[in-house]
Amino acid sequence: MNEIYAYYQRIMDGSEVVGAWIKKWYQYIINGLENGSFFFSPKKAKAAIGFIENFCRHHEGALAPNLIKLELWQKALISVLFGILDESGARQFREAFIVIARKNGKTLLAAAIAAYCAVLDGEYGARIYFVAPKLEQACLCYDAFYQIMDKDAELSKLKLKRRTDVYFPSTNTMAKPLAYSAQKSDGLNISLCIADEVAAWRGDAGLKFYEVLKSSFGARRQPLLLSISTAGYQNDGVYDELMKRATSVLNGSSKEKRFAPFLYIIDDVNKWNDINELKKSNPNLGVSVSVDYLLEEIAVAESSLSKKAEFMTKYCNVKQNSSAAWFEFQQIEKCMSESVTPEKLAHSYCVGGVDLSQTTDLTSACIVIEKNGLLHVLSHFWMPEARLDKGTEEDGVPYRIMMERGFLSLSGENYVDYKDVFRWFCELVEKYEILPLWVGYDRYSAQYFVEDMKRYGFHMDDVRQGTNLTPVIRELDGLIKDEKMRFGDNSLLQAHLLNSALKTDEEAQKCRLVKISPHLRIDGMAALLDAVCVRQAHYAEVGERLKNGTV
Repeated sequence: MNEIYAYYQRIMDGSEVVGAWIKKWYQYIINGLENGSFFFSPKKAKAAIGFIENFCRHHEGALAPNLIKLELWQKALISVLFGILDESGARQFREAFIVIARKNGKTLLAAAIAAYCAVLDGEYGARIYFVAPKLEQACLCYDAFYQIMDKDAELSKLKLKRRTDVYFPSTNTMAKPLAYSAQKSDGLNISLCIADEVAAWRGDAGLKFYEVLKSSFGARRQPLLLSISTAGYQNDGVYDELMKRATSVLNGSSKEKRFAPFLYIIDDVNKWNDINELKKSNPNLGVSVSVDYLLEEIAVAESSLSKKAEFMTKYCNVKQNSSAAWFEFQQIEKCMSESVTPEKLAHSYCVGGVDLSQTTDLTSACIVIEKNGLLHVLSHFWMPEARLDKGTEEDGVPYRIMMERGFLSLSGENYVDYKDVFRWFCELVEKYEILPLWVGYDRYSAQYFVEDMKRYGFHMDDVRQGTNLTPVIRELDGLIKDEKMRFGDNSLLQAHLLNSALKTDEEAQKCRLVKISPHLRIDGMAALLDAVCVRQAHYAEVGERLKNGTV
């Protein structure tokens, strides 16, 4: 039995206590192996595990200089990275995101993986980089790598220590630490990159450098960008971006096939001081981190709010302001239905929502109608004609097909004409007797659109899209998860729902809508939130009419 199946079986029978994300990940891997999406090479997995356990040594602490003995969770992780292959026989995964609590041996594990890639991965001219915002941080994993190479008599013969790197003459392989700079890192031609503590990579600079690292893989057959981190405090940086991508993959709403997330995070933040819960973020509990040590840290954290926040970040991996994919694919899929059309919803009261966005981009509007205890959503989108082909290419969305299916209309040449949105609402009233009692709109919407709507007789309510919408987000979350919403067959709206993430402030217990990835569209979700917001705000006034005869 290989280590992936062994670990999965222990997860399923409760022998291994893991969080929901790890359980989902290994279910995804097992399903892929069983349905033929992935191929597994026991030989390649055992080669990596065997190298680490037979040549790599601890270089500090009580276990030094003993050989490393991998735990089952580590063997399973290594088996996924090195044993799962694509159809060409190359490694399936090109990016890995390992989130694991402090003191769980992540630096030593990453260094051992780098040692294997330097010696036995079989790539001539390999280039291995240990990257962090500052050279001092990058050197932590690099030094661990060097010590592994230096402490073994056989490995030591293979290397040549130079001023800024370690060189392996027989294979023309080089390994070195690197402090990030997007301006100075073109042409790296990376085969393996260890990106250390990505939670500390600041904002846009960190994101740009991460993209530079990824773009350097082009000439390699099976490169690997391995990001390791505890949670952190930086907002809208690499960690948040990777977390959104990771949770999207795990929820089944992403098409990515080369990204491997290992998220060792507690499930219940209210049990942050429960040792059994902490096993989920500390898979090496009892090995490299002791129960007594965590109990001492808990005692300190219980006496101070700031220490508690630090403990939850570093030992629970609960970022105090983090983003995660909102819905699983299956949750949205269960709310898809036969087409929602004005004809089917005629002679009804409703609420509406509008996200006008920028005039050169996508605009969305929707109505929400209650029928027989279910909330039906009719959603429509507009795009300027000049944007159609470019938007199709950039967004990866077949917008012409969306037009043919009636979900999207062209509006204006270079700019969306908001009068088309106004006319859409007017047609609902005049042709189908669908009567919006309130329409929510983003307060930054074009003023002339709002004035046109008011002059016609619509009750308009401005909605600020921020953490103030937390109660609305929670209501919509419950409605979708309880399968009370019906989105018809609008696949463009479906994509926007699945592109949505929540940025959560755990301490304040508030959240706001964000995108899973900067290039994705969530206009349809924003318009829906506007509609649900005015429904919630004015329900005491118009709730009975909104039921449309539902008892």
